[in-house]
Parts: sequence; C-alpha cells; structure tokens
Amino acid sequence: MSHTLHRQGTADNLSGDYVLLAMSAKGVNAVNSSYALKDFFSIINKHDWANMGEVKVGGAYIASFQDIVGGVRDTSVAHAVFRDKDEFARVIAQVKKADLGLSVTISGLLGNLNETLEANGIKPHTVEVSLGIKGKTERLPHGDLLQITTMCGHGMVSQALVRKTLVDIKRGRVSLEKAANLLATPCACGIFNPRRAQLILEELMDTWCTDEP
Repeated sequence: MSHTLHRQGTADNLSGDYVLLAMSAKGVNAVNSSYALKDFFSIINKHDWANMGEVKVGGAYIASFQDIVGGVRDTSVAHAVFRDKDEFARVIAQVKKADLGLSVTISGLLGNLNETLEANGIKPHTVEVSLGIKGKTERLPHGDLLQITTMCGHGMVSQALVRKTLVDIKRGRVSLEKAANLLATPCACGIFNPRRAQLILEELMDTWCTDEP
C-alpha cells in the first residue's frame, strides 16, 4: 500500500498529478541498492519534475538535488511527482530502459496510468484502488482543502496552513506560486505537487477566506 494513493480532487486537476516512487526490497536486493536509487534520481532530474525527495532528507522545496541524492541509503524510498502526462510517460520509458532492479510504484488516475504503461509495454503485477476514507469523516477538513492536504501522504500539510495561505494570497502578502511552493515544504517525501496546488488555490480564492481573521 502506498501513501501516494489517497489524493483527492477533480478528474481535471488530478489529470496533472503523477507520482512515482522506487525502492529496493529488504532481504532481497537492498544491499548496495543506494547506487540504483541515485541513478533513479538522476533520471528524474533530467525531466520537468514538480517535486522529488527522500523522507530522511526532505523534498526539493527544502533540500537541494545534491543533498537529496547525497542522503540516499540502501533503505531509502525515492519519490517524484510530475504534472504533465507526456513527460511522465517519458520518465517511465527511461526508468524501464535503465532496468535498475528497483520496485517502482506509480499513482494517478487509472485510465491515464494504463495508457502510459501500455505505451511502454509494461504490465503491472498489482493495482491498488483507494476506497476512500471511513470513520468519523465529519472531522476531516472540507473537501476543497483535502484536494491540497492529501497531496502529502503523511498528512504533514495541515488545513490550517492551507487556510492561512489562502488569506495571505487574498491580502497580497504572497503570490500564488510562492504560496504553493510554501505548502510543499512540510512534505518530507517530496510528493506534494505545488503546480497542481497553485491551480487549486486559484480556484478556491473566490469561495474561501471571506471570514478568516
């Protein structure tokens, strides 16, 4: 099960959100796998990524590429997220060609992912589908805000920060782009997609922050 699986949103804004992670398997091929993971990041960095990271170092909005790669260990999980479907397909093609021996998981709208895999001649051995959130859902943030907060699979981007960010944008304290980049900083894995967040923030400007202090 992946922490990248539970992103919420509309079909339109989720069509600009493609997550990729890679890892070795403990007890199988973990020893010296850091070299393959670093090669994986090198492939990512050749493309127009929206974010990337490794949880013990952080995402690309708080750490440099050199720091992220320098922090890779055999036990690391490498993450990246892309906004463009065609660019994502090119990354998948290069990862396949590199044959790094890593377990690779991708997340996104199933139809779009299937097209990418078929174009690259890849047949997935496992497909997981999120069934949503059960329990006291009334305690969750509003659905509008969940579109942003669920982009961090560990829940590190709080609804309070999103609300404050909306107010700051409304009052001209920060631009949409800078606000979206700021929201990406708590996400240690680097799977928060600030480009998608920027579009969502822009859509929410007219319906939120009217009664905020």
